[in-house]
Amino acid sequence: MDLPKNRFKAALKAGQRQIGVWCSIPDPNSIELLANCGYDWLLIDTEHTPIESTEAVALLRAAEPYPTTPIVRPGWNDMVDIKRLLDGGAQSLLIPYVQSADEARAAVAAVRYPPRGMRGVSGLSRASRFGAIKDYNIRAEEEICLLLQLETLEAIEHLDEICTIDGVDGVFIGPADLAASMGHLGNAGHPEVRAKIVETIQRLTAAGMPAGFLSADQEMARAAADAGALFVAVDLDTALLRRSAVARREEWR
Repeated sequence: MDLPKNRFKAALKAGQRQIGVWCSIPDPNSIELLANCGYDWLLIDTEHTPIESTEAVALLRAAEPYPTTPIVRPGWNDMVDIKRLLDGGAQSLLIPYVQSADEARAAVAAVRYPPRGMRGVSGLSRASRFGAIKDYNIRAEEEICLLLQLETLEAIEHLDEICTIDGVDGVFIGPADLAASMGHLGNAGHPEVRAKIVETIQRLTAAGMPAGFLSADQEMARAAADAGALFVAVDLDTALLRRSAVARREEWR
């Protein structure tokens, strides 16, 4: 059995924009429904949800038959959490709240086997199809996509150095925490925050680093895409559900 190809990673390398949806509903049926909607990627969020690694694996299975790439966000830049998700079959990870080049290097080490990293070796994990993929431990790195989430002004100060670190495949700008760090808690749409987001995406693009962004505000999502963002989450499952439910209620009031 061959190592599964990571379509998302290949697309970023080719400079092809990838459109996604943020998923926080811990239900395989919800993931399967969205996986069949034509999006390039789905983000399974375990940072701001009660989703545990065992549940994340079930969500990965639900998405697997469809032409979309599931990306998992662990709760923290923690090598144990990262190891469990990788062993569970995740090939693409978005690491939250990376603040420095050292933290970026730690994330890289967590997804690589020794001697290039610190990932614990298991020969019979789901990632290796329980041993069916020949030389999985040697080849796994080829198809692992590591995305780092920069969410504060402090993190952005280290942007140039982070972009030079081998093993980083993309950098995602987190608008909500960035707004908070700029003194605009709860107001990611503030003009100063929008300007900083666009500026940062332009810097990433100029450095040749794929940039990512999330917003249910379609004007802001377009602005990020126009600035060069290659992987853009254009909505959230919970937001889609709530907007649709409220709109239908108003039709009948």
